[in-house]
Parts: sequence; C-alpha cells; structure tokens
Amino acid sequence: MYARRRGAVLTNVAETKPAEPAGLVNAEPTLARSDIGPAARTAVVILTVAGIALSVYQLFGFGRYVTTLLQGQYLYLLGGLFLAQVFLCFRMFRTSPSTPQWYDWALSGLSLAAMGYFAATAEQSLDSGWEYAAPETARWASLLVYGLILEGTRRAGGFTLFIIVAVFSVYPTFADKVPNPLNGFAQPFWDTVPYHIISAESSFGIPMRAFGTLVIGFILFGAVLQRTGGGKFFNDLALALVGRFRGGAAKVAIFASGFMGSMSGSVISNVLTTGAVSIPAMKKSGFQPRYAAATEACASTGGVLMPPIMGATAFVMASFLERPYIEIALAATIPSVLYYFGLFAQIDAYAARRGLKGIAREELPSLSAAVRDGWLYLFVFGLLIFMMVHLRQDTLAPFYATALLLVINQFLKRHRFTLSSGTDLVFGVGKALAELTAVLLGVGLIVGAFSATGLAGTLVNDLVFMAGNNVIVLLIMGALTAFVFGMGMTVTACYIFLAVVLAPALEQAGLNRLAVHLFILYWGMVSYITPPVALGAFAAATMAGATPFKTGLEAMRLGGVIYIAPFFFVLNPALVGVGSAGEIAFVLTTALIGITFISGALQGHVSYVGGLGQGPMGLFMRVVLFAAGLLFAAPGNETIGVTHLQLSMAAIALALPPLIYARTRHREG
Repeated sequence: MYARRRGAVLTNVAETKPAEPAGLVNAEPTLARSDIGPAARTAVVILTVAGIALSVYQLFGFGRYVTTLLQGQYLYLLGGLFLAQVFLCFRMFRTSPSTPQWYDWALSGLSLAAMGYFAATAEQSLDSGWEYAAPETARWASLLVYGLILEGTRRAGGFTLFIIVAVFSVYPTFADKVPNPLNGFAQPFWDTVPYHIISAESSFGIPMRAFGTLVIGFILFGAVLQRTGGGKFFNDLALALVGRFRGGAAKVAIFASGFMGSMSGSVISNVLTTGAVSIPAMKKSGFQPRYAAATEACASTGGVLMPPIMGATAFVMASFLERPYIEIALAATIPSVLYYFGLFAQIDAYAARRGLKGIAREELPSLSAAVRDGWLYLFVFGLLIFMMVHLRQDTLAPFYATALLLVINQFLKRHRFTLSSGTDLVFGVGKALAELTAVLLGVGLIVGAFSATGLAGTLVNDLVFMAGNNVIVLLIMGALTAFVFGMGMTVTACYIFLAVVLAPALEQAGLNRLAVHLFILYWGMVSYITPPVALGAFAAATMAGATPFKTGLEAMRLGGVIYIAPFFFVLNPALVGVGSAGEIAFVLTTALIGITFISGALQGHVSYVGGLGQGPMGLFMRVVLFAAGLLFAAPGNETIGVTHLQLSMAAIALALPPLIYARTRHREG
C-alpha cells in the first residue's frame, strides 16, 4: 500500500511479511517454517555461519596456510552443513508440529555424520576408485546419504520432484529393460547407490560444484542487499522514474519484481513478497484484479531470467558450459530486455485503452531524494561488475561486494544491523541455501543416472532422428519437453535435467550452445504462468482475489514474449550477443519494433496510435498486426531461407493497414 508521504511510497519488500494466502499451502513445494523454535533457529544460524565460513576458506584459498581441502571434501562438508538444516526448516508432513521433533534432529545429525565420513575418506576413495568398488562400510554409508537426499528433496522440493528423482535415481537398475529411446546399460542397486554418492558425476557433480563455487556468494549478496535497504532504493528509483506515467503502479511492479526475482531466483516467494505491495497498489489505481495478479506473476517470472544475478540457475549454467558467469549474464541481457519490454508495452497499451492514470505526484518519492538516499549502492554494483567483467573473478566478486555493503550499512542508520536483524539475515540465508542444496543434490541423482547408463549420448541421437534433422521440429519438441518437465520441477532442477537430456540434441543440430541453454531455461519457466499449473499466476490470483485460471490466461497474454523469444535467439545468436555490433543493433531494433506490434495486437491497442476495436474487423487487424510483429522480431537465416531484411520489409507491408486503421479510429473518436 502506498504511503501518503514523499519518499515512503513502497516499503522494503524484503522486510514485507505478508500473511500466507489461503489455498497456497501446496502452491510452492518449498514451504519452510519460520517458527521452528529457538533451539532449531540457533542451530540453523550456527550451521549457516559454518557453511559460509567454509566457503570463504575454500574459495579464497586459505587452505594453503592451514589444510588444503580436496574439492570432494569441500562439497561433502558443505552438503552436510546445509542438508542438515533441511530437516530443521521443513516439515516432514503438513500436519507435523511446527518445531522440529526428535526424528528431525536425528536426521539432521545423521546428515552431518554421514557427510563427515565421506569427507574424511575422500582421499582414500579417490585413490581406490570407490565409486566403482566401494567397501562394505562405504556402501552402507552411501545408502544412508542416498536416503537422506531423497527425504531432503521431498521436504524442500515437493512430492512431485521427489517422485521424479526417486524413479530416475534407480533407473540404472532396470535401464536394459526399458524400450528405446530410453534403453541403457544396467547395473545392480548396490553398485548404483555408491556411484551416486561417491562419484563426481551424480549428486556431487556439476550442480553441487556450481553451488559450492558460485551460488553461495550471490545468494548471500542478494540477501544482504535486500536487508540493507537496496531493495527500497531500487523501488523508490522506479517510482520516481515511471510512477507518474499511465499504469504507473504496474510499471513500478515490473521493475521491483524483476529486480527482487533476479536476487531470489524463486518465482513464488517473489510473488508473495513484492505482490503484497504491488497488487493492492495496481488494484487501487484501476487495474482489474486478475490483470494486477497476472502482471505480478509475469514480472516475478522474468526476474529469474534477468541479469545481473538471475537466481541460482545461471550459475549452474556457467558450470555446465564451463564459461565465466559474466558471459551468461551478458548473453541473457537482450532476451531479458525483450521480455520486459513486451510486458511494459502491453501494460502501457492496457492503461491507454482503459484510460488509467499514473500515481499522484504527491505520493511519489522525488528522484533526487531516491538518489541521495541510495547512491552508495551504485558503488556496490560497480565493484561487482568490475570484478566480474574486468578481473574475471566471478567466484570472489559477490563476497567483496557483500563486504562493501556491510561497510556502507554502518553509515545508513535506518538499515544498520543489530544483533536481532543480523541473526534474522543469517537465518534467512540458511533456509534459502538449505532448500537449494536439497534440490541440487536430488537432481544430481538424475544426472548420475544418465551418466551411469550412457543414456545421455544415445538419447541425443534418437531425438535428432525422430525430428528428421529438422531444426524447427526439434526446437518445438524441445520446447514442449521443457514445458512438461517445468511443471513438476523448480527452475534449477528443470534446467539441470534438460541440460543433460535435451541440450546436446539441439547442439548437435548445429545451434549455438549458449543460445540452446538459454532456450531450455526460458521454456522451463513458462509453466509458472501457463495453465493448468501456472503456480506463479495462481499464487498472485489468490492474493488479488481473482479467479486463478482466468489469471493464468491473462498471464499467458501478458508474458507472450516468453513463448516466442527463445525461438528467435536460438535461430539467430545475435540476440544473445553473438555477432558484430552492427548486426546485434539491427536485430535488436527490429525485435523491439516487432514486440511492440505483438503487444498492441494482444491488447487490441497500439500505444500512441489508437485502438483496433472489437468485432470481426478489429480481430482481423489484430491478427495482421501480430503477424507483422512476428516477421519483424523473427531473425532471418539460412534455416528458413529468408534474410532478416526481407522479413522486415514484409513486416512493414503487413503492419501499415492495421496502424492506419487504428489511427483513423482514434481521430474519429
């Protein structure tokens, strides 16, 4: 709700604590307990501090002065510290008591003990090849860790993800009995489980390596930035810049939710925090409830795709591609701009069509006040970008940026940490890292199953064969596959699965590798705004008091760019920054024009031109304008046999009639 005084329009969304909406208990599988009791809370704080300290010790190379840890030892210790927290922060069942019971404490202790065993024997395991021939003790310890990972995945990731992980984890035991194209080499259960836990190809493979090297630092940075007033600064900045324009409340929600989603990496948690402020504000300024909810859902979904932080998934992608994270962020910039530009254009068209006004000037913070109060945060981002771009220190950059934030925090009395607020920060970071650890360890079992059976390589060839070497067909198959798996998994889990199964097939078809991985990331996200699942849209609908399914349909229209942009940038890598500056500028310009037309067609109104009206003629003009937008935005290449310039000329010819029609109606009105 907007305050009536200047400079206090939006509260810090990181500190907003909305009541849990009815019906949302199962909307997001990661429902943690905040009332876990003082003993468990203290344990989580201690384990989190230990985990962050271990990460700093390893990543900054302090081991050379004390004791060097093997990567395996580091990951086992890190996994144990955060997996132990899962059993304290997440319920065993929905009806379980809010505070951890004796069995939760027992599982937490077993996690520490079992991971400690593998950390202690890591060097011996490496020398003796335990992943293929583990001794009896290691086998039983592997079984224990395997069970703890499955239970942790169920609690933190939800029952659907648990079933998927559980089935695929034992897939190697019956791989030879599965028909093609899923047929693979089989091995006994007692060989499969040690492989999962001891090898560097399964639970402690790429996902956990990304977690241990990149994710921890950036999640810590995002949490500290929110709690030190960074979120409020960017909210006030957005309000000062766009709040007074038509549909200003929704335009501010785009910036606020996009920024917060980029830091949190969770669509649902972003909806529940920023939505508590933005949805009432949009409704108050004249937006229909379902439209306000759809706007928040789309903005929160896009945040996971937006640099500079992009949630945890981008760091996993950097590990898969073995490229610096900054290259992933730069490549994702143009697709993210296209997505948010499309959302912004549709909101503007909607506001123009309904005659909605902006937020009253007296309710907005001034730009000078926003900059005066938060200009120090610009130094933090300057340091972060300098270290990532110039020094290529992706791993260490967030720690230095966090340290600078904490120093700056001491000069800002309003956000200065106390013992209580500092403990709350550490506890929140611990819950987030524990949740992610459980999911990554679980999804790692899927990666290990494909590695153990050799399925990844054969499946690639089968998918290419089924598509008949047709790139467009293969992309459509890939999009549908990503959408289906995105329904039952978190963003990071879905990406990891598809990066193993689907990405190699698309790469083998000759498509740019980086564009392919962004393609599956985007299509793994669409389920958050697409019925029948649409978790993000349904969560926002509950908060807005709107019909969930209608909100999902509205979100599909608002977020329409997310369905088509991946096809554009995977067919022409210029849209992910691959190519000459001139080519990138030309393709980006035409894409923005095309998205403007697509947005106008979806809303039935072209901003600053006029409305297309209702009835058969209005519908026809919308279809023509949509087709023109597609031609403008679609990159021409050898695959489709048409140049980009030819497509743009055809688009101009198609766009002129609906634009003239809309302008004529506007003048007559």
